[in-house]
Amino acid sequence: MTPQGMSYVSGASGKPLLGLTIGAQLDRTAARFPDNEALVVPHQDVRWRYGTLTEKVNAFAAGLLALGLEPGDRIGIWSPNNSEWTVTQFAAAKAGLVLVNINPAYRLAELEYALNKVECRALVTAEAFKSSRYIEMLRRLAPELDRARPGALKAATLPHLETVVRLGTETTVGMYNFAEVPGLAGAAERDRLQALAGRLQFDDPINIQFTSGTTGFPKGATLSHHNILNNGYFNGVTLGLSERDRVCIPVPLYHCFGMVMGNLMSAAFGATMVYPSEAFDPLEVLRAVEAERCTVLYGVPTMFIA
Repeated sequence: MTPQGMSYVSGASGKPLLGLTIGAQLDRTAARFPDNEALVVPHQDVRWRYGTLTEKVNAFAAGLLALGLEPGDRIGIWSPNNSEWTVTQFAAAKAGLVLVNINPAYRLAELEYALNKVECRALVTAEAFKSSRYIEMLRRLAPELDRARPGALKAATLPHLETVVRLGTETTVGMYNFAEVPGLAGAAERDRLQALAGRLQFDDPINIQFTSGTTGFPKGATLSHHNILNNGYFNGVTLGLSERDRVCIPVPLYHCFGMVMGNLMSAAFGATMVYPSEAFDPLEVLRAVEAERCTVLYGVPTMFIA
């Protein structure tokens, strides 16, 4: 049999598709607009320019390589909207890792299914969100965490998961803290990250998003740099977006509306990403729109009704 290749279908367009990886596009934007505000997160007191965001992304990406992760490995993220989500998204792309979006509303069985289905080697997790105590849930699924060294988890229920990185300032046995990961990298990892930039291809898989699973188990849709970067870019083209725009993003980042149509679109044009709160709060959205002078507001009908 003849080996199968990739098929490309391109409709009529006056603009060519972007032929870049997500990391390359972020670098290009940071070089053009280093002093443009990239990310504003009022509830974290975060206000980063593109130059700063790129530095943080590179540092965390090198740290992920220091953890022993290899291009093609899957890294999950289980968290509401925050600056760490965005750093993880772009850092995973730079390190060639496949980011696995995990719904913040998942319960134990759903989390176990998602992590095992795609064989996540690492997980970045918040401590808690609303009534869900994420770290407690992980310890119930993997009690071996209480005896494991960070990065050396061997759990019967989650056989592929080796590394858990938690957000926040508190420490948990068996887990790294998000803030310490960049410090794990040395010159070798930074050099390797730079070398990867020339080897990663825009057709490489870079993201797995799960379907809702309303009629069966959720299915993991595997997407490439090419898929999602161009989705975000052409969304911006349609909106007439520029580096002067400020995009209010109250929709969840785990969904393509947030991470692709929000984050990747903004990064393609040098626009500002604004997260008004961890989860949708109509008053916080209005405050952010006014205080940050947002020119674009995302949402679904129920949000606008609220």
